Amino acid sequence: MVRGLDSGQRLYFSGLFGNTCPNSGGRLHIVISYEFPLNERIRTLLRLEDLYQRAQYFALKDDPEEHHVALTSLFEILDVGGRADLKSELMQVLERQKQHLDALRNSPAISQEALATILAEIEKAVSDLFLSSGKTGQELRENEWLMGIKQRSAIPGGVCEFDLPSYHFWLNQSAEVRRLDLYEWLAPFLPIRNGVQIILKLLRESGKTTSRVAHQGVYQQTMAGRLAQMLRIRLDRNYDCVPEISANKYALNVRFTTAIGTQRRTSVDDVSFELTFCNL
Repeated sequence: MVRGLDSGQRLYFSGLFGNTCPNSGGRLHIVISYEFPLNERIRTLLRLEDLYQRAQYFALKDDPEEHHVALTSLFEILDVGGRADLKSELMQVLERQKQHLDALRNSPAISQEALATILAEIEKAVSDLFLSSGKTGQELRENEWLMGIKQRSAIPGGVCEFDLPSYHFWLNQSAEVRRLDLYEWLAPFLPIRNGVQIILKLLRESGKTTSRVAHQGVYQQTMAGRLAQMLRIRLDRNYDCVPEISANKYALNVRFTTAIGTQRRTSVDDVSFELTFCNL
């Protein structure tokens, strides 16, 4: 276990893990945003984003139970983000976006300051991914103590104190000691986290939002050659329904079903919503 982060490193990690989650503020707004990935790559990125947000939230807390959730989230990141080709995929996507954005230099319709900022972020993300040698999280896989906890975590109730007394001892250390360890274990995944954040930010900002109506809870649209990697639906939270999407290169079908209760049925009322096709 590592205790050696100095005050500057603690501030660095607090900044990285203390930002507001992009999808976590729904209760304060009048709409709920639903995102639907249309390919496996975007599905993986969204899962990683969700896991990083959960890990960052609980790592900043103080209770042992909360730090247990942060650690199990780290184990899930290790499983989802440990693919050998993930880093190269992220670098390729970022490089393509950099070339696309480079072409916008000196365009009067583009804020050059904002453009320079995002280009610098992309360059740093690519550099960090390139410099992160080996398979992501290999240090954790070689840590027998952590892998023992990971293995027991897959068993219901498998991390009780009589099963893992050394883990029970760690959970009884001070919150600061546990937090420093969590930051150290999360550190190898930060280059991937930053790359994922940039790609999803660009993806979300790529689409044009339009207002639509699902008559009696059903909406259909032909794709007509339209390309999309992700769909976003924004819905007034006063509607007691949730969208279910099926889509392919030919057609998009959205069905709004009741959100409360055990019996699911299509809404019989018209549902107004906002639809965004996102594509890089």
